[in-house]
Amino acid sequence: MAGTSTVLEDSSLLSRLDRGLVPIERVMALLSGLAAFSLMFLAAYSVTGREFFEKPLLGYVDLIEMLMPLIAIMGVSYVQRNGGHIRMDIIIGAMKGRWLWFFELVSILLILMLMIALVWGSWAHFDRSFDCARPLCSRDSSIDISLPIWPSKLIVPVAFAVLCLRLVLQAFGYGRAFWLNLERPVAVPLIQSVAEQAIAEAKSLEGAD
Repeated sequence: MAGTSTVLEDSSLLSRLDRGLVPIERVMALLSGLAAFSLMFLAAYSVTGREFFEKPLLGYVDLIEMLMPLIAIMGVSYVQRNGGHIRMDIIIGAMKGRWLWFFELVSILLILMLMIALVWGSWAHFDRSFDCARPLCSRDSSIDISLPIWPSKLIVPVAFAVLCLRLVLQAFGYGRAFWLNLERPVAVPLIQSVAEQAIAEAKSLEGAD
């Protein structure tokens, strides 16, 4: 991306829905960060046990496998809301007005179609491993310490479903901006230039003082 982004707010229903989804996204992003942070402790514990006590953490690989969906997927909706995903801005960055909102709308709709398919597929993948007639409701488990795998599989469709909600809100935001030819629409990430980013950072530092 060319720079950071900002999301405008007002009293409209779209903006209220946008703000209502943010706490859920923040909690999911927090869980993702905590999962990544916990890997350091797991690695340190396992290496220390191996080097000094010849006893590494049992099931270390299994725990990493369980944490990976949390780390890789839980924060995607939060990043999408803030416009933080990597993309090419060479063409779109030069657009203004309706053309910009049109291409943003098309890209959001294409992503939404893909995510709906991924929600369906990932839910089916979870459903194949979940069975409450079995111990721990699991049809499969990890290799070393037999952790049930279905909780980590459930994370994927849940995170993708929240992302779909975010994409629907952004599709309405871009569609509204295109229809009304808005200059600064709400509920969508507006990319800041380098100068705008510097001004925003300066204002935040002034507020901290």
